[in-house]
Amino acid sequence: MKKYIFYYYIILPALVLFGHFASGQENEKELTWPREISTKVGTITLYQPQLETFEKNILSGRMALSIKPPEEEMMFGAFWFKARLATDIETRTARLEEFTVDQTKFADLDEEEVQRLSEFLKKKFESAELEMSLDRITASLESVAQDKQFADSFQNDPPEIYFRTNATVLIYIDGEPILKNVENSEFDYVVNTPFFLVKDKKDDYYLKGGKFWWTSKEITKGWKETGQVSRDLEKLAKDAIPEDDNVVDSAMLELKEAPEIIVSTVPAELILSDGDPSYAPIQGTSLLYVTNSESDIIMHIDSQEHYILLAGRWYSSKTLQDGDWKFKEPTDLPEEFQKIPVESDIADVRTSVPGTEEAKDAMLGQSIPQTATVDRKTATVEVQYDGNPEFKKIDGTKVSSAVNADKTVLLIEKKYYVVDDGIWFVSDKATGPWEVSVIRPDEVDDIPPSSPAYNVKYVYVYDYTPSVVYVGYLPGYTWSYMYGGVVVYGTGYYYPPWYSTYYYPRPVTYGFSVHYNPWTGWGFSFGFSYGWFSAGWHRPYYGWWGPCGYRYGYRHGYYHGYHHGYRHGYHHGYRAGYRAGQRQAYRNVYRNRNNGVKSTGRVNHTASGNALKARPSQRPNNVYSDRNGNVYQRDNKGNWQPKSNYNRKSTQPSTRPNQGNQNRTKPQTSPSTRPSNPPSNMNRDYNNRYRGTNNYNNYQRQRTVPRSRPSGGGRRRF
Repeated sequence: MKKYIFYYYIILPALVLFGHFASGQENEKELTWPREISTKVGTITLYQPQLETFEKNILSGRMALSIKPPEEEMMFGAFWFKARLATDIETRTARLEEFTVDQTKFADLDEEEVQRLSEFLKKKFESAELEMSLDRITASLESVAQDKQFADSFQNDPPEIYFRTNATVLIYIDGEPILKNVENSEFDYVVNTPFFLVKDKKDDYYLKGGKFWWTSKEITKGWKETGQVSRDLEKLAKDAIPEDDNVVDSAMLELKEAPEIIVSTVPAELILSDGDPSYAPIQGTSLLYVTNSESDIIMHIDSQEHYILLAGRWYSSKTLQDGDWKFKEPTDLPEEFQKIPVESDIADVRTSVPGTEEAKDAMLGQSIPQTATVDRKTATVEVQYDGNPEFKKIDGTKVSSAVNADKTVLLIEKKYYVVDDGIWFVSDKATGPWEVSVIRPDEVDDIPPSSPAYNVKYVYVYDYTPSVVYVGYLPGYTWSYMYGGVVVYGTGYYYPPWYSTYYYPRPVTYGFSVHYNPWTGWGFSFGFSYGWFSAGWHRPYYGWWGPCGYRYGYRHGYYHGYHHGYRHGYHHGYRAGYRAGQRQAYRNVYRNRNNGVKSTGRVNHTASGNALKARPSQRPNNVYSDRNGNVYQRDNKGNWQPKSNYNRKSTQPSTRPNQGNQNRTKPQTSPSTRPSNPPSNMNRDYNNRYRGTNNYNNYQRQRTVPRSRPSGGGRRRF
């Protein structure tokens, strides 16, 4: 059974919005720190920025630097900057655009030389572009990240939870079955499910999955395998289920017996184990985990409670079979969860344990927007209604939402707004014409999680010019949220779909085994993939199935990916699903859009006139600036050494005012009286820089792992 329960992973987000770097290994080196620039005053070494504030899409901070003039001693200083943050979640890179230098400081130099250096640096960096790794940025934002997502309350009641020890597939129907006739046939199909599910004129139901057929007299129970189906039904399935020679469902091909079928018309999740659960201790804790399951199942020995992780939420019960599952607040988890070693096979759950570094990094990622530049003249949108536009007021707000539209359309103060692909559009009429909006209505902040329009409150308009609008969305737009010190997927609410002539499904939280991957965001899994989903009947298709990102045509993302996160399996799942599935599945919407949108991708270092021509430096990335502009170097033993400019030959002090040096003249104190210990937050800056570099290096390693299947069994390997 081990091969039967492999999950097929689609790489997502969520802020996600998560391609490879454009220029390969050479450009990867350009993201390392420190960096060097050759100038007329000497070689300038730039050390990794230390971030101070992040508001909207404006990032500010300070940067330590050194300047080595020819035949002179090295100078140390710092400067403060502001820049517009342009991100590309897909490649995990960011660009600091419209770079400005606000202030400089070179301690212990005379005013005339400081003034000369300040003017040179401002001119050198004026309107420059500097590229960074998002891993380093998120780690540096620990002390400044703010997000409203902490304040919202979600619906955390458990879905229907099924536990099986045999090969099983969960078939999800979005509410009571809706039947519609297939043209020129004697079959009706179930509209509100992505599975091939039909009914014939004898009132028999049929289900197709991979190479198997099932039949039942009742849609929610009694499913049995059958080898007897008509040629008409075979042809119908062939037309409806897409074929793809690039996807080989080997797990399905190796099945000798048809798996059990569970059909649910309410949100549900399926937990599988390979036979009876096999428990193993988690080293250093009083916890056990189930080794023969792809699900995250932990048992707390002291309380004899089982814990399972669904969509980033923990649920507990005394038993797995027929368990009375209850939601567990993240802050109420047993303390033992924080002791789970990072080397453990179950270490991926640390992302969902408050207080761990993994949970901290995941939450920091929630504050990073995916950004784009929108051309006001060419960006367009089309809205289709199933009949005349119908609007319903959202409880507790001054906002009304269209219930029969293929997109989120809002009525606010006699203006109509639509959010499509992370862009706000506005019109005087519900049917358009639409133009790019330069404002984001304040009223959307009042939309509660109980509304399917909730996610648009995380789409922003940052700035605009007569020709473009700068926009961005946080992971909340792709249904990834912070709750109780961790990230969770979805609001937990069930949003009824719309159906009249067309079926418009709404986002769901459960039913598709959503899991978080530390490198790529949210992914969703199925017991089996290829040969299960019927695309042909649902065209034109306006909604999405399951987690944000799955739409018909995205089937290329279904490979033998692996949803688990930190140590073993994530390597294979990332590599297998990344190239084919990520662009679509993460809904990197700006990149997919063709009309009037410039996605903020990697800098073209050969073509961009404003990009800094910096090269990797051989110096260690161990120089920092405190908030006063004093520069320190940290050695391998953790000692801090202030970097002084006393020994440099300099011109006589000048009385010329200089804001960057705060009108200081050369002090008379000796180097021995200078402070030897930096402020305490310097150690935090060091820890953040270390964690960011480690995350960046881990990301680089795992994205180059070959797509081979290692031998051996076990929970975390193929």
